Amino acid sequence: MTTAHKTHTVTMWTLVSLIIGSTIGSGIFALPQNIASVASPGAMLIGWVIAGAGMLSIAFVFQILARREPHLDSGVYSYVRAGLGDFIGFASGLGYWLGSVMAQVGYATLFFRTLGYYVPVLHNQWILAVAVSVLTWTVFGVLSRGIREAAVMNLVTTIAKLVPIISFIVIVAFFGFSWDKFTLDFWGEGSGISLSEQLQGIMLFTVWVFIGVEGASVYSKQSKTRRDVGRATVIGFLSVLVLLVAVSTLSYGVLTREELAALPENSMGAVLEAVVGPWGAAFISLGLCLSVLGAYVSWQMLCAEPLVMMASDRLLPRRLAATNSAGAPWIAQLVSTTVIQLFVVIFFASEASYNAMVQLATIMYLLPYIFSALYLMILAYRFSPESRMTRLDNRKHFLIGAISFIYSMWLIYAADPVYVLLGALAVVPGVVPYVLTRRAHGQRVFNRFEWVVLGIILIAAAFAVAGLVNGTLTLS
Repeated sequence: MTTAHKTHTVTMWTLVSLIIGSTIGSGIFALPQNIASVASPGAMLIGWVIAGAGMLSIAFVFQILARREPHLDSGVYSYVRAGLGDFIGFASGLGYWLGSVMAQVGYATLFFRTLGYYVPVLHNQWILAVAVSVLTWTVFGVLSRGIREAAVMNLVTTIAKLVPIISFIVIVAFFGFSWDKFTLDFWGEGSGISLSEQLQGIMLFTVWVFIGVEGASVYSKQSKTRRDVGRATVIGFLSVLVLLVAVSTLSYGVLTREELAALPENSMGAVLEAVVGPWGAAFISLGLCLSVLGAYVSWQMLCAEPLVMMASDRLLPRRLAATNSAGAPWIAQLVSTTVIQLFVVIFFASEASYNAMVQLATIMYLLPYIFSALYLMILAYRFSPESRMTRLDNRKHFLIGAISFIYSMWLIYAADPVYVLLGALAVVPGVVPYVLTRRAHGQRVFNRFEWVVLGIILIAAAFAVAGLVNGTLTLS
C-alpha cells in the first residue's frame, strides 16, 4: 500500500504547468498573422468562443477516459483501439504520429526563418531546408544516445515562452492598443468574405495552438487525486485561452487586418516592433527561438512513442520497439527522423508555407480526437453497474463526448479539402506494414467496418494523387 501511495505524487499545479508548457509552443508567436489572414476582429472573438468550448470538451474527453479506463496507458491511441478495434486504433495512432512529424518541420522552419531576420542567408529556401535537416539529424544523434530533456531545460524553455508573451500583452495593452483601429472593419465587410467563411478559416489555427491541452490526462494515474486532473485541466486550459485571446485581440489594435496578414511567421515580434521599435522584435524572436528549440527536442523524442506503442501491441513490426544499450528506442527514432527528412523535401520542394504545414499537421491530430470522443460516447451509452459510474455520470460523459465529436467533425468539414485529401494520402503508406504485421501473426487484417474505413481513405488518397498530377492540388 505504501508503494502505491508514493506513486501519487503529481500535484495539481504541476499538472497545470504541464498543460501550459505542452500547449504553448510556436503557434502563439505566429498567431496574429495566422488569424488575420482569415478573419476580422469580430469573427476572431466568436471563433475563440467556439474553439474554447470545443477544445475544452476534447480535453475533458481524455480526462474522463483516463478515469474510466485507467488500465489503458498506451497513449491517446489506446482508447480508440479499445473501443473501435485494431485498425481504427492504428489509423488514429498513425495520424497522431504523422501530425507530430509534420509539426517538427513547421517548428524547425519557424525557428530558422526567425533566425533569418539576423542571418539573411537563411532566406534561401534550400539553405533553410539543409539547416532544418541538420538540426533534425543532430537531435536524433542526441536522442539515440538516451539523453532526455533535463528539468532545467524544461524550466528555461517555459520561462522563454511566458516572459515575452506576458511582456507583449502588458506593453501592447498599455502603450500600443487603439480602440479605433480594433473596431475598424470589425466584421470584415470590406474583405467581401462572409462571417461563416471567416469562422471556417480560423478553426484549424485555433486547434493548432491548443495541441497538448489533453496533457494532464496522461499523468492522471500519478496525480495526488483524480479530482486534481479535472481542476488542472480547467485552470490550465483557461490560462492558455486567456493568453491566446489576449495576443490575437491586442494585435488588431496595433495594425490593421491587412497589415497583420502581410507579416512574417514571427508576427508577434513584428507587432511589438510596431509599438516599441526593433528591440521588441529581437526580444520576441529570442523567446520564440528558445521556445521552439525546446519544443523541437521534446516533440522529436515523443515522435517515436506512438510507433513503439503500436509495435508493442503487434500493430507494427516488433522490431520498432527495440531499444539500444542506452535505453533509447533508436529504430523508432530513426524511422521518425527519416520521415521528418522526407517531409522536409516534400514541403520545401512544393514551397509549402508554414501555414500549410500547420494545417496539414492539425488534420492528422484530429483523428485520435474524433475517435476518442466516439469511444467515450459508446462507453457512456453502454451503462454498466460494474463501471462504478452513475446514470448521471454517463449522461454527462455522453454529452461531453458528443460535443467533442461534433466539434472535431466540424473542423474536418471546415478544413480546406486539400489538407483532408493530402492527410488521407499520408496515411496510406503506413497501412502496408500494418497489413504485413497482421499477416505475420496470423491475425485477421480487416473486419467489415474497417474495410469501409480503408475504402474511404483510399478513395480520398486517389483524389489527392489525381489532384497532384493535374496540378489542381498544391501545398504552396
